[in-house]
Amino acid sequence: MIPEATPSPRVEQLVRSPGACWIDADSLDAWIDAPGDRVLFFSGDPVRFPEGLDVAVVLPQLQAVFAGRFTVGVVRRDGEEAIARRFGSQRWPALVFLRDGHYVTTLHGMHDWDVFVQRVAEALALPASRAPGIGVPLVAAQGAAPGCH
Repeated sequence: MIPEATPSPRVEQLVRSPGACWIDADSLDAWIDAPGDRVLFFSGDPVRFPEGLDVAVVLPQLQAVFAGRFTVGVVRRDGEEAIARRFGSQRWPALVFLRDGHYVTTLHGMHDWDVFVQRVAEALALPASRAPGIGVPLVAAQGAAPGCH
């Protein structure tokens, strides 16, 4: 577990903006289960992943483009690893899209503005799915013989 670090001023400003709040292990499930589209923001260590600070600045602008479409939850640094694993995310910064309590998709990294707008639009249009890395889908072939050969 990462010791709680003082959030950067950019991340603090994001959380003070309308439509954003802090998320930790205790608040995660209730926040996810609320209706509508939600985006979890994993900024990562600002020294190792400085683009996380850029995403923190751009995220309110993306919310403005998609007015009223999604709420942002900023994951506290000390809970990022465990919460990210829950959604199969292993890269920072990351935006995990959720809808009505279900995983939708994840966008990693910082992007040029037009690309970011396009990818967020695509994410908001996708149906809910299974988070990567959770379980192994089993598919049986018709007429397959028992055993592993």
